[in-house]
This record gives sequence, structure tokens and C-alpha cells, in this order.
Amino acid sequence: MTDAENDDNVDETAEAEQAPAEAPAAATATDAEPEAPLGPKERRRRKRSRHDGKARPAQTQAERLAERAERRRKKATARRNWRVKSRERRRAASSGAGTPPADRETTGNARILQGVVVSDKADKTITVRIDVARPHRTYGKIVRSSSTLHAHDEQNEAGAGDTVRIVESRPLSALKRWRLVEVVERAR
Repeated sequence: MTDAENDDNVDETAEAEQAPAEAPAAATATDAEPEAPLGPKERRRRKRSRHDGKARPAQTQAERLAERAERRRKKATARRNWRVKSRERRRAASSGAGTPPADRETTGNARILQGVVVSDKADKTITVRIDVARPHRTYGKIVRSSSTLHAHDEQNEAGAGDTVRIVESRPLSALKRWRLVEVVERAR
């Protein structure tokens, strides 16, 4: 045996000798108040301290492979069951399942803005200019600014110059995070 292995064995025996001494103290602590959930390192340390130190019986390679295959099969079954349950939970949570995105009700604090369509050249996409006029913080003068947003227009119903109302939505493409709600006024 090397010195490192001797040190490991000494540490394990020292922990094993300390474990029975700590057990009565832990039992009194659990009677007084509930124990906090253990972290993974602490769980592993306690599991190792309960180990009797005896080696498992020798196995052939075929037995080891069969045991490993069984472990993997159990884990795969557990994963499959978890995925099915999470899929069912997601389906139950999404109340608007099956309805097209334009017809779904907005959830939460989705912002609704009104602006003028600058471009409708792209398919199912409009570029909307949002004009903002607000007083300057210090001087009170009205400062006008504008920003352009890309919005999803499923039926290509909005044309250039139309005044439209758009609502915030999930990311639909690299630039689109808005969706057309209605055309307020058509361009002449």
C-alpha cells in the first residue's frame, strides 16, 4: 500500500469511529427540531460512513455489464416518466393551446402600442414606427422621438401608412417581438 492509501484508510477509520459518537447527539437534535435538508456532499458523506467497509463479491465482466444495463434501463424509464409528466403539466398550463397566435389572449403585463406602418414588404411582417412625445425632465419642452419595431402580421392585412395597434409577444424571429392586434385606421 502507498502512503496516500494508508492516509485514506486512516481517515475512513477515524470517521467511522466518530460516527457512533455523533449519532446520539443527532438523535436528540432531531427530537428538538426538524433537520434541514442535506446537500449532496453531506448525503454522500453520511452514506459512506454507514458503509461496513467490506468489498462486494467478485463479478465477471458479463455480470458487471448486466448490472450496468439494468441500472441504465431503470434510469431511462424514470426519465421517460418524468418527461411525460412534465409534458402533461405544460399542456395543462397553456390555456390557449390549439388557437392561432393572433387570436390568443395576452397574458400578464403585455404592452400594447399604437403606431404607423412604415413598411409591409416582408411576408407576414410589418415595420411599425412608434412616435413618442414627452416633456423634457428639466426644461419641460416637448421632445419628440420615434422607434421602429417589427411586428408579426399573419394575414398580411396591414399596409404602408396604416395606423395599427401591436402587442408585445414572445420572440417570433430574430427581430420580431410584437404581434399585430388590429388595424385602427387605413391609409388613404
